[in-house]
Amino acid sequence: MSSEPPVWLLDVDGVINASRPGWGTAPRREHVWSPSDHQSYLMRWAPGLIDRIRALHASGTVEVRWCSTWCPDAEALERLWRLPPLERALTEVPVPKGAYGWPLKVEAARAVLAGGRRLVWTDDEAVPTSGVLHDELTADGRALLIAPNPTRGLQPDHVDDIEAFLHS
Repeated sequence: MSSEPPVWLLDVDGVINASRPGWGTAPRREHVWSPSDHQSYLMRWAPGLIDRIRALHASGTVEVRWCSTWCPDAEALERLWRLPPLERALTEVPVPKGAYGWPLKVEAARAVLAGGRRLVWTDDEAVPTSGVLHDELTADGRALLIAPNPTRGLQPDHVDDIEAFLHS
């Protein structure tokens, strides 16, 4: 196993961008321009979630990588959320949307594990919650897979689980 920190493959829509993110405070809202789509999208997020993602990445506890259709436009999100430039797990432009992009996300997850790194994967749609693929990725305890409710996105308990996994 690698001595490098685990990799967190982070989706955006339904994970960070959620209509009712909660976290005990009102969500922040702002439109973000997508150069690759030539349009603006409303982002709604819990500031506490962004703070925890930023802190975990900055501490070196985990290497956060975008794994989202937002990869080509992730720079706009990094500016919005004051995140450092993060690696992009998906390099296709445009990244296929919906289920068409899931094989690319699965490939990214497998590549992390094949590289000897531990994996955290958060995605409201592509993360398998059961079945052969789930069993494959989690077989040796090196992967934590979280598929949040897309309306709520990642919640404090999810990030607590991530932190516990990272420190185990």
